[in-house]
Amino acid sequence: MPKPILWLRCEKKEFERRAALTPTTSSKLIAAGFNVVVERDEQRIFDDSEYEAVGCTLVDNNSWPTAPTSTPIIGLKELPESTDPLPHTHIQFAHCYKQQAGWSKVLSRFHRGGGTLYDLEFLQDANGRRVAAFGFHAGFAGAAAGALALAAQRGGNELGLLTPFANEGAMVNNVRELLGGSGKGVRALVIGALGRCGRGAVDLFRKIGLEENDILKWDLDETAKGGPFSEILEVDIFVNCIYLTSQIPSFVTHEQVIAAGKGRRLSVVVDVSCDTTNPFNPIPIYNINTTFDKPTVPVDVGSGLPALSVISIDHLPTLLPREASEQFSSDLLPSLLEFPERETSRVWADAKRLFLEKKAEAVKAEGL
Repeated sequence: MPKPILWLRCEKKEFERRAALTPTTSSKLIAAGFNVVVERDEQRIFDDSEYEAVGCTLVDNNSWPTAPTSTPIIGLKELPESTDPLPHTHIQFAHCYKQQAGWSKVLSRFHRGGGTLYDLEFLQDANGRRVAAFGFHAGFAGAAAGALALAAQRGGNELGLLTPFANEGAMVNNVRELLGGSGKGVRALVIGALGRCGRGAVDLFRKIGLEENDILKWDLDETAKGGPFSEILEVDIFVNCIYLTSQIPSFVTHEQVIAAGKGRRLSVVVDVSCDTTNPFNPIPIYNINTTFDKPTVPVDVGSGLPALSVISIDHLPTLLPREASEQFSSDLLPSLLEFPERETSRVWADAKRLFLEKKAEAVKAEGL
């Protein structure tokens, strides 16, 4: 019986340095009888030699389209836009199940190619909890980016290029330094504070020196009354960490920001959830995703009013690429070991069922 195979593709998204499989998890998969194929990739945080050392088979960069269609392809971020049919089985974040911009075109590629999508965002355990998520590191890095943007703004500048940090300690030290040695005096509000993402944001704020009373931790109870929330305007940094599944009242609106005038304290919004093109986006004060080379987008607040900027980077954990990859890949490993039995393994069978439902919606939307 042939060995089960997983093909780790390179990431084509600019600045993305994480990996769905690390040398550590690849080694464990190989020990369990898998053949792990890895595309050479200078952008990835892990060197090619690290994969070779544990027994992976190295192949050319971005060569997965020539792989046998029976070979499952694993990656993290969405594939580049294209109309090419997709005949392979792909394991990745596709960002197309919540009717984001272009969702039906993405899924129609699988329909036309006969391929299958197992979306990493929707691999869930028996309790409906994701088996693996970057949430903690997304919140941690998002809060750090927000603090860096605040420091730049206080100096009369915009936040410039963000580059990955070697580790969490280096990130914390850099943020503290740019804030003048400590985040003391900064006030922040985190919505979704009880989730993985929210816990990461709170942890960062604590480590850079915010006093506990200056970290407002909101979750379902605090938002039950429905927005918009005036309290958001009374902090320096607002971090949105919710997992959006349906329409909810906006947390903050453009009209609310304008009406606050010079009394507004809010300087930076970090939308870690990044539902930018989602029709239910609860932060309708911006409409574009930002990037590592241009991390912020200004909000039009009119003349003579304090600046307000939004960070809406959809792959924030890559600011801590090695740590984030190791944590995510380790959490994903038990499910990957079940992948050869994906037709009967509940995690994978449920994910395929959801894919077929979403694909049918896309086929209808595209008139195929």
